[in-house]
Amino acid sequence: MKREPHRNILIATDGSDNTLRAISCGIEFAKLSGATVYALYVVNKSSTISETWTLGKEMIYEVMRKDGEKAVSKVKKLGEASGVEVKEVVLDGYPSSEIIDFAEDNNIDLIVIGTFGKSGIEKFLIGSVAEKVVRGSKVPVMVVRGSGQS
Repeated sequence: MKREPHRNILIATDGSDNTLRAISCGIEFAKLSGATVYALYVVNKSSTISETWTLGKEMIYEVMRKDGEKAVSKVKKLGEASGVEVKEVVLDGYPSSEIIDFAEDNNIDLIVIGTFGKSGIEKFLIGSVAEKVVRGSKVPVMVVRGSGQS
């Protein structure tokens, strides 16, 4: 059985240095297979900005949105340096759900996601985006550890 090469690769980023290895792996995979990369950042405004909080809410959201735009722009620059086409996507919502839905709705062949550096009690309280994506996705997922993790 001959398997078609990956044509559309989704690289999920949170803008942190922990995702740099995942970005590099995803871009290398895309370069080898001739795939298009979708760099995806999800503004998780529901967990960061309280629904009852009104003062400065729009300003905080705008800062978060700009962080997302910077994060996907960084992926685009790294991709272009390797000759890979990168499309930038910034969405609002719950990160794991948005990643899974985007992949399924946009004919993505592979999701590449880094572990976002959360560990111990922080992981327990927040939950791992990568773990939720692995558990919930119908699309294959490649999880890449951040450089500072054991």
